[in-house]
Amino acid sequence: MLCTFVMMRYSSIPVAQTVVQHCKAKGIKNIVISPGSRNAPLTIGFTEDSFFSCFSIVDERCAAFFALGMAQQSLTPVAVVCTSGSALLNYYPAIAEAFYSDIPLVVISADRPLYKIDVGDGQTIRQDNVFHRHIGYSADLKQDIEHATDRIRRYRPDWLEGVATFEAQAEIQDYNNAELNTAFNLALTSKLPVHVNVRLEEPLYETVKSISALSRIAHPETTEAEKIDLGSFYELWNAASKKMVLVGVNWPNTIDQTMLELLAADPSVIVLTETTSNLHHSGFFPSIDSLIAPIERLDRSDELFEKLRPELLMTFGGLVVSKKIKAFLRAYKPKYHWHIDPIRAFDTFFCLSSHVKWNANEFLKKILPNSISKESDYYPFWNKVKQNYEIKRKQYLSDIPFSDMQAFNCIIENIPPHSQVQLANSSTIRYAQLYDLPTSLKVFCNRGTSGIDGSVSTAIGASIDSKEPTILITGDLSFFYDSNALWNEYIKSNFRIVLINNDGGGIFRILPGDKDSSNFEKFFETTHELSAEHLCNMYDFQYECVSDFDKLREALPQFYNMKNGPKLLEVKTPRTLNNKILLGYFDFISSDFINH
Repeated sequence: MLCTFVMMRYSSIPVAQTVVQHCKAKGIKNIVISPGSRNAPLTIGFTEDSFFSCFSIVDERCAAFFALGMAQQSLTPVAVVCTSGSALLNYYPAIAEAFYSDIPLVVISADRPLYKIDVGDGQTIRQDNVFHRHIGYSADLKQDIEHATDRIRRYRPDWLEGVATFEAQAEIQDYNNAELNTAFNLALTSKLPVHVNVRLEEPLYETVKSISALSRIAHPETTEAEKIDLGSFYELWNAASKKMVLVGVNWPNTIDQTMLELLAADPSVIVLTETTSNLHHSGFFPSIDSLIAPIERLDRSDELFEKLRPELLMTFGGLVVSKKIKAFLRAYKPKYHWHIDPIRAFDTFFCLSSHVKWNANEFLKKILPNSISKESDYYPFWNKVKQNYEIKRKQYLSDIPFSDMQAFNCIIENIPPHSQVQLANSSTIRYAQLYDLPTSLKVFCNRGTSGIDGSVSTAIGASIDSKEPTILITGDLSFFYDSNALWNEYIKSNFRIVLINNDGGGIFRILPGDKDSSNFEKFFETTHELSAEHLCNMYDFQYECVSDFDKLREALPQFYNMKNGPKLLEVKTPRTLNNKILLGYFDFISSDFINH
């Protein structure tokens, strides 16, 4: 039996070799590549090495969100690689999302030589520091001297004045090694996106059989958790009779169940959780707007908000969806606000008193077991409120006509256990916030910038290494805006899309404004009559459309059956009725919200 030995090929350009070696040394294994010519040396280096898992995505905006979804799940850096020019700018939405969501996206852009920028050459823009307001670090690597030296002598002879070629190349190699170490180590330790700009001169496609670039790898230093005096935290925690814990975006299974039990057992504590918090307990408050919005409608709202105002607010996790809780805590500020996060703290409520740079679970393990459960009517009072609106919600759902609100309830109740759920922004995430999601689900949403762009691409990227099925729930504008996401060969057979199509941006009907003008429909709501059927035919998705409750309920079991390839279920809901039903819900549960 003959064994075939495949010899690896390397780009002949030292800087391309160096970038690939650094990625390999730092364990950056997943590489999402958009086709181009200027990035050919990088593409050759990554695709020729079996260490890397390479993915080809044509649309750079989709590619970046696809990579973001992969990094969201692995919590490790994922690289995106593109050619020069405007291709790079298409990464920006995903980079901004990564920046505000603490996702380590590594952006590697091919660029033209410095002497060809701003001289009228094709496909050139100023790529260095192009993301400077939303990036952890920008590295602009220097062009090699030993590659295409004749061009340098022709266009920039000053680079070689008074120095031998090999000496100039050694300085460049040292500089590039240092920049790559800084950028990649920051991505590994801070979870921020980084940008590496690689200047490449032609010829671009030449290969060699061995590496010539000497890459010096410096691994990140381990850092210990910040030392803090826990005494003052114990004292404040035990003294407060009204403590509120608010949890935003949070990775599943990161908080010990024992800690959740201790929080739930303390009558002086109420825990408000968002859908993206992935925290569950029968004593927690998972539908924040169902608690806050009805109070706004009551004559005694100030009295009740004062009763709800915490003395101490503890927050952890990422950004918070609910505008209601943000408005409440900004108007009724707690005396103390602690945010627990090892990297950073946003002063969301303009009253931040302590940023504890610890892992949230470790901090809770230090504070809660030794705390004193303080007598208080804080939790008992608000728990009765919660029980009341949960009863009213069931009653309301049974009485309303088919609509977004009824559809979301049915869709969520029937999601298969242990699924990964990806939620689009705008109306989708807000409707999901109204319900108690099954505890086995893992829920994610791009809440860093809260944009509608990239939700489909993110979900597909997030599904890549997941054994469980991935369910994307999205609105129509989010879906159609990112429909190029379906243009790839990596969509798994257990990938599902639930498309809530109300023929426009339904959230604008919930917001203030004139809803009955043609300008509103055209420029805010953006009405349309689009269907996903033709896209499903193009991309080989099984397609089904429903427009009433009975058909939705009948369709879901087969739709959630994870056989027979990817599927899309389009749910048509009444555009002009949805907002009335949602706003009517808050009026309904406030009608006898508190009668004690």
